[in-house]
Amino acid sequence: MRKKIAIFASGSGSNAQRIFEYFKDSEQVEIACIITNNSKAGVIERFRKTNIPVLIINKSILGLDTWHTLIQEVDLIVLAGFLLKIPESFVQKFKNKIINIHPSLLPKYGGENMYGDNVHFAVIANREAESGITIHFVDEGYDTGKVIFQATCTLNELETVDSLKEKIHALEHEHFPQVIAHLLA
Repeated sequence: MRKKIAIFASGSGSNAQRIFEYFKDSEQVEIACIITNNSKAGVIERFRKTNIPVLIINKSILGLDTWHTLIQEVDLIVLAGFLLKIPESFVQKFKNKIINIHPSLLPKYGGENMYGDNVHFAVIANREAESGITIHFVDEGYDTGKVIFQATCTLNELETVDSLKEKIHALEHEHFPQVIAHLLA
C-alpha cells in the first residue's frame, strides 16, 4: 500500500515541486494533496497541470476539525515553506506525523518571524561561519520540535542574502525528499 503525504506551502513551491519530482514515479509514496493559505502562491500554478488536488485554506479554519478529515488518511504532513503556525489541536491530532524544513541550523535563528530572508539577514549580520537546514518534527512551539536531520554550508565574507538563499535552497532540494523517503520507509 502506498504511503500518502500532504504538502503545505505558502510560497513559490520550489520544495513542493522537488518533492513531487522525487516521488512522481514511486510505487511506495504518493502526494495526496497540496494545501496553501495563499491564493496567490506560486505552488498553485506549479501543480495546476498535475492530478494532485490543491486546497486553499485560511488561518481561521486551520484549527477546525471539520476539514481534517480530508487529510486523515495521510501518513505524513510536510510543511514546505508554510508560513502559518500550526494550531495545537492540529499538532495533537497528527502527533509525530508533521515535519517542517527550516532554513537555519536550529536552535539558532528559529522562532516567530524567523523565516526566509529574515533568517538569512540574521545569519549574515551575526557573521556566522556556517548555516544550513534543519528538518524537524512539528510541536506546539515555533521551530522547537525534535530535530530529524541537519545539513550545513559555509559562509564567506562576501555572502549576501541572495547567495546564502541559493546555498540553502540547494541543501533543501537535495535532502528534503530523501529524509521524507527515509521517514516513510
